Amino acid sequence: MKKQWLLPKIDAKEIADLQKQTGLDEILCQMLIERGVKSPKAIETFFEPKLKDLYDPFLLKDMYIAVGRLNKALESGEKILIYGDYDVDGTTSVAMLYTFLEPYHDAIDFYIPDRYKEGYGVSTEGIQYAVDHEIALIIAVDCGIRAVDQVAVAKSHGIDFIICDHHLPGNEIPDAIAILNPQRADCDYPFKGLCGCGVVFKFIQGFAIANEFAEESVFDLLDFVAVATACDIVPLLDENRILMHFGLKSINQTNHVGFNALMLESKRKPPMTVSDLVFGLGPMINAAGRLSDAKQSVKMLLAHTDEEARNYAKQLFYRNEERKEMDRELVAEAEKLILAMPDWESKRSFVLYQPHWHKGIVGIAASRIVDKFNRPTIILTKNDGNLVGSARSISGVDIHQAIGNCSNLLLNFGGHQYAAGLTLEENNLNEFRDRIESQLSEYSETKQVPEIKITGELELDKISAGFFKRLKQFAPFGPGNRNPVFVSRQVSDTGGSKLLKGDHLQLQIVKDDSRVYKCIAFGQGDYFYDIQKGPFDICYNLQENTWMNKTTLQLNIKDIHLRDVGE
Repeated sequence: MKKQWLLPKIDAKEIADLQKQTGLDEILCQMLIERGVKSPKAIETFFEPKLKDLYDPFLLKDMYIAVGRLNKALESGEKILIYGDYDVDGTTSVAMLYTFLEPYHDAIDFYIPDRYKEGYGVSTEGIQYAVDHEIALIIAVDCGIRAVDQVAVAKSHGIDFIICDHHLPGNEIPDAIAILNPQRADCDYPFKGLCGCGVVFKFIQGFAIANEFAEESVFDLLDFVAVATACDIVPLLDENRILMHFGLKSINQTNHVGFNALMLESKRKPPMTVSDLVFGLGPMINAAGRLSDAKQSVKMLLAHTDEEARNYAKQLFYRNEERKEMDRELVAEAEKLILAMPDWESKRSFVLYQPHWHKGIVGIAASRIVDKFNRPTIILTKNDGNLVGSARSISGVDIHQAIGNCSNLLLNFGGHQYAAGLTLEENNLNEFRDRIESQLSEYSETKQVPEIKITGELELDKISAGFFKRLKQFAPFGPGNRNPVFVSRQVSDTGGSKLLKGDHLQLQIVKDDSRVYKCIAFGQGDYFYDIQKGPFDICYNLQENTWMNKTTLQLNIKDIHLRDVGE
């Protein structure tokens, strides 16, 4: 399917002004402005992140109260329960806080809810566990902001709550001792984009400052924050950029045996990148909660010996391989259901259901269907007599709002613009499917065409080692700071391009001069004969390619547009 290239709106004067101040290339100035970096001082901070530029943790509302309550628990020898979600953000949050507190307190426990029996967030079973084990303080991490009833039950048993969360609050917030959440309407924290582990890190940072601990004891934990920040798909700008920058340094020299074991089993070697965290370590950490018991991931991250950590990591590796196979089977079945619909091409959305699909992988499968068909997709399965599932969306389509507009048919739902979870009774399925389709009917058919957001047009002769060196300073790339995609027009094949096994292209292209540019185009073998007929346009990332100990620049082509004769 031909993709639509979305070129940015450019303020030429603003770019020219910044270029005069900095001497940077025009397109680099454009990239800075897009990221809200518009002054020499802001540019310096952007290109040279410093730990001293992290925000004061006491800007988070309730931080003083939270630190005071934790100090009381430690001084009094109270039993503390760290309660976290079962995904990467939740399990790393639990492990990080436990790792920090363990040297100072021996009455710490942790609890991860069962995805299938308890569902997301603070559960009734979790509160009962705290009561049975005489817990005095629960610290909820990456969850809790909507646990109004559960916190009230805990309070009736004399159990206090500190909540460290980053999800949007509901109309009512729990009656906890302290709630650390930059998304609170009454919280003036200057950055709202922290992941759950990032909020917990700020709690630890605040505790360390209040108790005059050495900064190193906090910054050694940034490997946890890096993994969570990368995998929770939060914007890699502002404070997250600093946390990720130093978090990558931390994980590349980590002394936490759990992360070393994960790197060995995933065959990811330092220097680790954001991509390594998202596609290498993250899926293994997630695998336990998807198919089995997420406590395995926490135990691995808390391991004290290489052997213990490696044993857990091997289990996670096999769980992830099992998850991959189940994922492939589910996606294949989902595709068959779609193609069996007589009118599937006119659909604005897909709501797919099979009772045997695994609850732990419906979200991943929904993402894959979105990638292939470019439609908002909801995949449902049966659990405890009801239908539960996950939704994923495309650019510009708010699936959370569409689901919310069907809330009278649902038992519960939550999420954000591009991803959501939901539960409904089976007898409401058909009406829900029709209502979702109706909700999305306002979006034109052009939304069904896959889109590529272009950074800007770049002449090939601008590409140099110096340009790429400056470009690398924009890393780490991720949401809000995506790896730039450039367009170069009217390039030509030299005749040296090759069709590789697996439907990939290895290209050699030229523009006006004699310089040859090497490219790789994965999955685009269909263009092999067409590109030999005349000039064409490409969009691509720039990357380094190392072969036989020699490193060269390479264009990683994302899409090719053939030009009509005479263009």
